[in-house]
Amino acid sequence: MDRNVRRADRRRLLVQALWTAFTNGYILGFLEGRIYTGRSKLLCVPGLNCYSCPGALGSCPIGALQAVISGRNFQVSCYVAGLLILFGSVFGRLICGFLCPFGLVQDLLYRIPLWKKLRALPGERWLRRLRYAVLVFLVLLLPALAVNSLGIGKPWFCQYLCPAGTLMGGIPLVAANPALRDAAGALFCWKTALLLGIVYLSIRIPRPFCRYLCPLGAVYGWFNPVSFYHLRVQEAACVGCGRCREVCPMDLPVWKQPNSTECIRCGRCVAACPVSAIEREKICLHFTARDGKI
Repeated sequence: MDRNVRRADRRRLLVQALWTAFTNGYILGFLEGRIYTGRSKLLCVPGLNCYSCPGALGSCPIGALQAVISGRNFQVSCYVAGLLILFGSVFGRLICGFLCPFGLVQDLLYRIPLWKKLRALPGERWLRRLRYAVLVFLVLLLPALAVNSLGIGKPWFCQYLCPAGTLMGGIPLVAANPALRDAAGALFCWKTALLLGIVYLSIRIPRPFCRYLCPLGAVYGWFNPVSFYHLRVQEAACVGCGRCREVCPMDLPVWKQPNSTECIRCGRCVAACPVSAIEREKICLHFTARDGKI
């Protein structure tokens, strides 16, 4: 692997580890097997960070959104929606690449030297659309429409699909609480089996959950083309060598679509480009001094 790419990976890994430690730093929660309920839990962090994680100091925006939608009187939280728009408008899927604890887990798993590594799965084009179905049905529609006799719904994504919740919340809590171990049933077995499947795929292919299932990545991806942080390819300098795609964990033709909704802004393409044709830009408004136009 190119030395510049390795250096970029180390820097990103450091940011990921520090952010994960910062947002999940309540050590007593892990020691005592209980969820932190302090005032900081009222705040949503940008990434997929499970509320039920014993160390979590903030809330997951997807979990918070479902909690409001599934309430007795259907509502949409302007606070959560506003934060998603703010995070997406500024960073896009940079959050997926740098500020998501479960993204860090997948990156570390892919480093394990087991089995043959894959660039993509069969049916990749269609599989990538699954996360939009997850967002629409499990996050938005079912919590609002599939309600009990009291008019209260369930957080379908968190309860039935989210592997981050199982890894960071379910397993630590069950391990630390005998009563929860006795109560764990078919649902916990399903979530554990699903997590094991994601772990296996993460060893074989980069970021499978981000590619195929993550509704938060689906939301942030919509902002990639217009976010303040985005990429630009100097077409005059690009030689079309394809090196950017070779190092891209999402297997994207970066020279064609530098701001694809799939891009997690890991920076590997920027580091790998032999002619420095790929640039990071931190604002989306460009002024031409000659004529004063935007």
